[in-house]
Amino acid sequence: MAKEEIKIHRCSWAENGQLMRTYHDEEWGVPQRDSRALWEALMLDGFQAGLSWLTILRKREAFRKAFRNFDPKKVARMGEADIARLLQNEAIIRSRAKIEATINGARIYLAMADAGEDFSTWIWKMAGDKPIQNRGPVPAKTALSEEISAALKKRGFKFVGPVIVYAWMQATGIVNDHSPDCFRRKAI
Repeated sequence: MAKEEIKIHRCSWAENGQLMRTYHDEEWGVPQRDSRALWEALMLDGFQAGLSWLTILRKREAFRKAFRNFDPKKVARMGEADIARLLQNEAIIRSRAKIEATINGARIYLAMADAGEDFSTWIWKMAGDKPIQNRGPVPAKTALSEEISAALKKRGFKFVGPVIVYAWMQATGIVNDHSPDCFRRKAI
């Protein structure tokens, strides 16, 4: 007699193919405290603006290669020749504004570090230093995502509106928005 297959309950959006399932099961919503990884995720969420996250996931390794593994020091040194090269790279989203925003974002990130501000500490402090456990309907944005968005914009970051910031907060575990019956909710 065959063993009965155990049904794993996931957030409904994660059932859209193996890539999304793996991302959901291993990354999405896991509290991220590494400053560089948080910055990379924010930059990728900026590229996602107007597109599906699946598009970005499919291109993530190409983005990492194109942006030198999102090493802020290397990205901050990119200039016009690099922008022209990236605009020809069919493996990534070829938006001049988003490419320039990523390069500028690296410079802002480094300026914060040079001033003694750790990006992770700065972001997590605004969130109360612990993951927020959302218990209601999943919003597109919150008062906190609006606050963080405004703080990022004040620093000069681009493509960091409150909806993008909220998606980034979910992805990096600043907020736990796994559905109540999702197997990852309690784990996170």
